[in-house]
Amino acid sequence: MNNNTPIDSKVVTEVIDSMGLPDFSKATIREVVAIANKVEALTGKKYVRMEMGVPGLKPDAIGTEAEIAALRNGVAAKYPMLDGHPDLKQQASRFVKAFIDVDIPARCCIPTSGSMQGAFASFMTIYHANPERDTVLFIDPGFPVQKTQLDIIGLKHESFDMFNYRGNDLIAKVESYLASGKISAIIYSNPNNPSWMCLTDDELRGIAELADKYDIIVVEDLAYFGMDFRRDISHPYEAPFQPSVAKYTDNCLLMISGSKAFSYAGQRIGVVAISEKLFDRSYEALGQRYRGLSKFGNIFVNRILYCLSSGTAHSAQFALAAMFKAACDGQYNFLEGVHEYERRANAIKKMFIDNGFRLVYADDLGQPVADGFYFTVTYPGMTGGELMHELLYYGISIISLDTTGSLQQGLRVCVSFVDESQFPTLAERLKAFGNDHKK
Repeated sequence: MNNNTPIDSKVVTEVIDSMGLPDFSKATIREVVAIANKVEALTGKKYVRMEMGVPGLKPDAIGTEAEIAALRNGVAAKYPMLDGHPDLKQQASRFVKAFIDVDIPARCCIPTSGSMQGAFASFMTIYHANPERDTVLFIDPGFPVQKTQLDIIGLKHESFDMFNYRGNDLIAKVESYLASGKISAIIYSNPNNPSWMCLTDDELRGIAELADKYDIIVVEDLAYFGMDFRRDISHPYEAPFQPSVAKYTDNCLLMISGSKAFSYAGQRIGVVAISEKLFDRSYEALGQRYRGLSKFGNIFVNRILYCLSSGTAHSAQFALAAMFKAACDGQYNFLEGVHEYERRANAIKKMFIDNGFRLVYADDLGQPVADGFYFTVTYPGMTGGELMHELLYYGISIISLDTTGSLQQGLRVCVSFVDESQFPTLAERLKAFGNDHKK
């Protein structure tokens, strides 16, 4: 180890050793955060933080003012309705139509405490509806905590890395898992966290056809709604729209988060939009478990969500409703501000590449992957775990692709916390790393 690294190498080594991690490449986001925090406290030197996917932009006043007004009107004293405030449900339905071009009734749009709760409630309802199908298929890479949720519920999971499977190969690969009869659901994010590759309409149509053929449910995670900046979907009721499997099948539910596109992460607010056919579908297994209550949507709301949190924070629902409404009315371009992530990614990618790094997921069906919230890098001759470990000595905290279900060796780079004022520090530290590791 070079003793002249930007962060005291002795301190970094002691902190890492104190964590007792059996396989550093599998270190979770929170464990990397803990290491960086402790080293910062001991050395007084700040890390360039790239490990957590936390929004770094100020939310629009439309949302905050609506929430403040709701609090002043006393909503904090009232329990929210389990299925959500009527205005948010109506505006969520409008939003899905305006920006996806899909009709999902207001009654089927259910506020949740972020997409984390939305995913947990969805997995649990799907499992209880199909207990004989005990496995969820992940199209990876993906959000690792969703697999932890399955561990808690008692579900199994299968996964594959989409790196070598796109187009018809992707559809064939998905079907190879569905043919086992064990799969109850498919989950993916689009744009993908962390590769930032985006499933196309043709791929989504193929997944939808398989969902109908094998009678499985697609859980579409739209955490980064509209943030494939190669196409501008910000104009309501006008093409192009956010690509979605919901265009092609009723066997689906969509998770729309307030955290990233609306920069409203701290209030833990999102919406699960369930297709009307699935919402009203009766399952024999649900009826047996819930004393005759057999409809998917009823169980999702009145049993699962009821027991998880008795509804979603009242005031935050007013904020998201106001932002949805303004976006649908054409008064608020909700994607304009988050183009800042595109600008940051473009600049930060260049810093990595100029110092010997390479992009991992670089090609998106013949097009360069867009600049956005995440990108992925590798360094010749180093595994993802080694690279993550080494960069801690250079004042850069980041996570390995191992934790995301990727089979590639490299890192997930999140740009949200790296503002322009940190660019010189990042460039200097990457240059030091590059100089120290040249072959």
